[in-house]
Amino acid sequence: MDTINKIEEIKESLASYIGRRVHVTVKKGRKMRFARRGVLEHVYPNIFVVLLDAKGDEENERRVSFSYADVLTRTVEIVVFKSTSE
Repeated sequence: MDTINKIEEIKESLASYIGRRVHVTVKKGRKMRFARRGVLEHVYPNIFVVLLDAKGDEENERRVSFSYADVLTRTVEIVVFKSTSE
């Protein structure tokens, strides 16, 4: 039950930041990390969606989704910026 409560807390916390700029770091394996900036776009019952900024050679923005369990297990780290200009 404690894990379910923590996931609900994460969900509620992220819901309050919809539309804000974030920095997402994903651990993809041993010593491998993926880090990008974007905007927290949607919060759904089981996942949340981040619209990533276009990277140098990419023309289009990209949407990625993560589960709240990813945040709980620290596979995904998300930092919310205070202002929208960062």
